Amino acid sequence: MPRVPVIGITACTTMSGQHATQTIAEKYARAAAKAACGLPIVIPSLGELLDSADILAVVDGLIFTGSPSNIEPFHYHGAASAEGTLHDPLRDATTLPLMRAAIAAGVPVLGICRGFQEMNVALGGTLHQNVHEAGAFMDHREGAGEPIDKQYGPRHTMHVQPGGLLERLGLPAVFEVNSIHGQGIDALAPGLRVEALAPDGLVEAISLDNGQGFSLAVQWHPEYQVMDNPQYLTLFQAFGAACRQRSLLRQNRKQPTAQRACAT
Repeated sequence: MPRVPVIGITACTTMSGQHATQTIAEKYARAAAKAACGLPIVIPSLGELLDSADILAVVDGLIFTGSPSNIEPFHYHGAASAEGTLHDPLRDATTLPLMRAAIAAGVPVLGICRGFQEMNVALGGTLHQNVHEAGAFMDHREGAGEPIDKQYGPRHTMHVQPGGLLERLGLPAVFEVNSIHGQGIDALAPGLRVEALAPDGLVEAISLDNGQGFSLAVQWHPEYQVMDNPQYLTLFQAFGAACRQRSLLRQNRKQPTAQRACAT
């Protein structure tokens, strides 16, 4: 019987009192379990203590999560961050090589918010550190102090570009998404294609240009209340299907098997 695909979810390093902790928001695990129909496991950000090959030997897919922190700009030859910018060096040291390794190995990847930026930076692209100060763009940040349902509510339209993965998945040409980010793509990395644009022209979805495998990243947050949004659900279901396909390719290994119905 086919086993449940294992979906790795990248964690952030934080402090709980005097103790370093590894955290993910529960919404990512729930979306991986319910919408992608996988078994979520946490990938801690431990830098050189973890080998990307060891991680890829365990997982059938990876979700690179959003985060309050930003990628340190030296990774894309950017100027120093403004004072007070939150960084997570151990996450950078874990996720950037892991992203490159996963893409090279054909492991399904879904990048969300920071994970979207990690895909671009890992492959050689650059970022706007403050989109709202870049001149041509709207303020894509959430309203401070707003209730969470408003912060994650529809904020602007998304315009799907023809010929890409989102179009093949059957997403409408225009649909609404949330917007909870201060940074965004400046120069697109070689080998990536633009999948969707915000009304102001900011790139908000990217994929591998060769069309092989499932490597997609989005700047918005489709994991939030994913079961209530058809477009968000489509993304996670497609990602889950790719993870199951990879899982089937690994059935010759001696691993426990399990099966369950995917929620609809």
